[in-house]
Amino acid sequence: MTFARFPDLASRALAGSVVYANDELFAERENLIKPGPAVFSAEDFGHKGKVYDGWETRRRREPGNDHAIVRLGVPGVVRGVVIDTAWFKGNHPPYASVEATSVEGAPSAAELERASWETIVEKSAIKGDAGNAFEVTDRRRWTHVRLSIHPDGGVARFRVHGEPVPDPRFLDGTIDLAALEHGGAVVGCSNSFYSSPVHLLLPGRARVMADGWENARRRDDGNDHVTIRLAARGQVRRVEIDTSCFVGNAPGWASLRGTDADHPDEDAEWFDLVPRTRLQPDTRHFLRSVSAPPVTHVRLDVFPDGGLARLRVHGELDAGAHRAAVLRWLDLLPAGHAVQVLREAGASGRSAEEFLRRRPLADGGVLPPAVLSAFLGECR
Repeated sequence: MTFARFPDLASRALAGSVVYANDELFAERENLIKPGPAVFSAEDFGHKGKVYDGWETRRRREPGNDHAIVRLGVPGVVRGVVIDTAWFKGNHPPYASVEATSVEGAPSAAELERASWETIVEKSAIKGDAGNAFEVTDRRRWTHVRLSIHPDGGVARFRVHGEPVPDPRFLDGTIDLAALEHGGAVVGCSNSFYSSPVHLLLPGRARVMADGWENARRRDDGNDHVTIRLAARGQVRRVEIDTSCFVGNAPGWASLRGTDADHPDEDAEWFDLVPRTRLQPDTRHFLRSVSAPPVTHVRLDVFPDGGLARLRVHGELDAGAHRAAVLRWLDLLPAGHAVQVLREAGASGRSAEEFLRRRPLADGGVLPPAVLSAFLGECR
């Protein structure tokens, strides 16, 4: 299941939401996207029967099937899904399928029901009390997915692993270049014994230590570190290193370095953004970058070890990187959504359809400057 290396775009931790389910009599639809694994208690019964940590519908007595619609916390290219039926043994669905759509804004459940949906996982047999994994080969960008179970039953968790592709119209100005929701990603880590370094890039504040990155205690002369590929090439202005919730196990010191390379190797040139700085436990540290050159990756070193809640790397995208992000986004949008945004940016209906026939736009030279400027936030 190689696609599991990609983040779960549907997770509540990324602000995903189950916006609709046609039935949830036995167990609430919101359970589908909880970050942790499903739990089970043999003694936990309610007035409707056994309480399950998942989504469970009533037994159908008529034709049809049940479904739930999930708004991805971060839109993106779905690489694979997991339909986890943990603890559902005699009440799991025998079959499931997954569809996806791409829409503007935050539509209502009724509007989503009328949207154009594309199948990304055909109706397939699934097993009870199992993590049913399905690779997705469609490489378009989606904003919502619809899980259909045939005909009814219970699903504990629904994971939608994929590559974040944020809307580049909201990447102008100063942003968190490392944020997962903007396209940042962990590409290297010395140790993640207690919790994943990906937590460093999540939105919001950490509530407990498990919401951050914590490594094992070092018993040598080295130090722990994390390398992050930024959303795109950009200039770092300020940094936040947050040790909130880490009281007796925060690092003593930390530093942040950057490099400008597509794929940094051992010969890459790294330079200081934040020199080695003393840290305090359970504290948000705000620091200015000491370097002006743009970077594509940053490396956070903690000395000698210890846990962090969040890392924020605030700055602006390089103009060329922002333009490339716009063109890639337009290339990945389904046709209907692409035509809509091109028209809203000033392209006529006929020219918008002509631009689509000439995709990939990332090759350059296709969009009129005025249309491209609208996407870059240069037209006000």
